Amino acid sequence: MRVDTRSARVAMITAAACLLAAVSLRGQADPAPAMAETVFKNIQVLKGIPADEFMDTMGMFSASLGYDCVSCHSDQIYTDRSAFAITTPLIQRARQMVVMMNTINRTFFGAQARVTCFTCHRAHYRPEVIPSLALQYGELLDDPSSMRIFPDPRGSVDQVWDRYVEALGGTQRLAALGGFVARGTYDGFNTGGNPFPVEIYARTPNQRTQIVRTPDGNAVKTFDGRRAWASEGWRPLPLLQLTGGNLDAARLEAMIAFPATIRPAFTQWQIASTLIDEKPVQILQGMNEGQLPVNFYFDASGLLMRTLAWNRTAVGTVPIQIDLSDYRDVAGVKMPFTIVSTWTDGQNTYILSDVQANPAIDAGRFARPAPFPGK
Repeated sequence: MRVDTRSARVAMITAAACLLAAVSLRGQADPAPAMAETVFKNIQVLKGIPADEFMDTMGMFSASLGYDCVSCHSDQIYTDRSAFAITTPLIQRARQMVVMMNTINRTFFGAQARVTCFTCHRAHYRPEVIPSLALQYGELLDDPSSMRIFPDPRGSVDQVWDRYVEALGGTQRLAALGGFVARGTYDGFNTGGNPFPVEIYARTPNQRTQIVRTPDGNAVKTFDGRRAWASEGWRPLPLLQLTGGNLDAARLEAMIAFPATIRPAFTQWQIASTLIDEKPVQILQGMNEGQLPVNFYFDASGLLMRTLAWNRTAVGTVPIQIDLSDYRDVAGVKMPFTIVSTWTDGQNTYILSDVQANPAIDAGRFARPAPFPGK
């Protein structure tokens, strides 16, 4: 049995697997991140990675093969979530593929992840082995989502940033924005298509908390400026400490809230151009030594329309995209009222209806949240 839509596919991967969780984090001090083998059952070849990275690994499988959960797991998962631990023939094959991939990378590429699931599968469950003349002689298209950009020596990073700052309202107005509280609706892979109320609290320079009011309880994701946690019903734990690229993604969300913090966050910058929806777009790519880059996309008006970051997993690197639109004036500063986050495990849409600038925000809003109720 196959699920028809890709959104349903990724929803099952994340929402269903969380029911295998076996650990509850309720202490006051932050423990070390929970490892996959302590949270999920019957883990064989993906041991020693954090639980949040394990979920991104499942997303990599889905994106690479075009599969949903039941494509590999037993169909008993519909009535018994513990059936995710049953070893099926396709799960056994997946384990063999991971071992093969790791062997290739270790033997020929110095253990760098040069070969991944997507290298061969490219969204097909069975890799094609015969060349396609349609691809060979077809039109070459520029991929705006590529990590590898072609720098434009004629472009100016300073000019793009200056134009962005002016489009937002200018340096002085940005500096005057010390925080905000936003309210609106949230819908995503875990809401069944229903919008839920959402509140976003942000305080300069880099703190952000969102609260989604779900029927089962408040789903909270917090970045306190250094660490990030998720207390959400679909997660594999009632309180999950975010690590690696997921921590970086939470930090990026906080940066977007206060754009003046973006540029100094990276030591190196490159500029390029591309087309998105057949419209010209400028790309600024920020880089730090030893880290994956982040792409920032600016439309013809100078506003930031998209960010694209990446997260390393045990089976390759996956993208995390944030689209920004419907900019409106808030205390003299342009702010996006529609935000769409897309990654290999799902897609979430935030539509804001009200944003209050510079309110008093209790510092406790950015503290480690309580575990999600009932998990």
